[in-house]
Amino acid sequence: MSLQSIKKRNDSPIAVFDSGVGGVSVLRALLEEMPNENYWYYGDSANAPYGTKSLEEVRRLTVSHVDRFIAEGAKAVVVACNTATSAAVRYLRQKYPEVPMIGIEPALKPAVYSGGYPNVVVMATPMTLREEKFHNLMDRYIGMAHIIPLPCPGLMEYIEHGNIHSMELEQFLERLFEPFEKHKLDAVVLGCTHYPFVSMELQKVLGENVMLFEGGPGTARETKRRLANAGLLGDCQRKGIVTFDNSEQSDEKKNLCRKLLNMPIHIRQDKQVDGVKQIKHVL
Repeated sequence: MSLQSIKKRNDSPIAVFDSGVGGVSVLRALLEEMPNENYWYYGDSANAPYGTKSLEEVRRLTVSHVDRFIAEGAKAVVVACNTATSAAVRYLRQKYPEVPMIGIEPALKPAVYSGGYPNVVVMATPMTLREEKFHNLMDRYIGMAHIIPLPCPGLMEYIEHGNIHSMELEQFLERLFEPFEKHKLDAVVLGCTHYPFVSMELQKVLGENVMLFEGGPGTARETKRRLANAGLLGDCQRKGIVTFDNSEQSDEKKNLCRKLLNMPIHIRQDKQVDGVKQIKHVL
């Protein structure tokens, strides 16, 4: 491969995939870790939520999207969805062994190591919590902490609709944690990429002494490591470009992604690509 071909490939985007807008929390971590890379963020909001679907349906949706990312030139894929990671990442790594394929998992390890035998609640979708991948992760730390899985059906929909600061949401979270003696909790793991966007409301409900842990920063570091090992890090001389796609074609989703990213961005262009609105920004 020529030097020019290598450079072109290195400048290809990293595809970041989620069932909706939640993976923007991972995109934010990726931009903090690697601001010079190009990113293509795709949210499948039209088929959200993934967490209440069957394993087979989530795998089918995830694989079909990743097939398209690879076909259109993504140099790496970050599956920024715990549910999709559980359902499909192992299969995708076998299918595309030459492409760095990074999944995400609940940030249980740092929560467990946060104190002596802590009480740790893992918030996640029902599917994430019932899959073998999560049970294997929990088994790794079962003797080091009191780990309590907490399925959260309905929470993702609040974030997906931009309802991240409201009395209604706070009451929902209060009901979710009603069975717990909150003063005895040490840590809460945000095991869905949507959940970091309600961390302020969670902290109100749980109190300032409960630590919150999310998987985005660790996923960003792993992505950088995998790209470096593959010789695929981009040109560090310029800022990268972020492209937003969503299966639900609406300005509402575009504006919500911009709000959640919480970084200064300048709109470059809006256009239709294969019937999907594509919004390109430069940071």
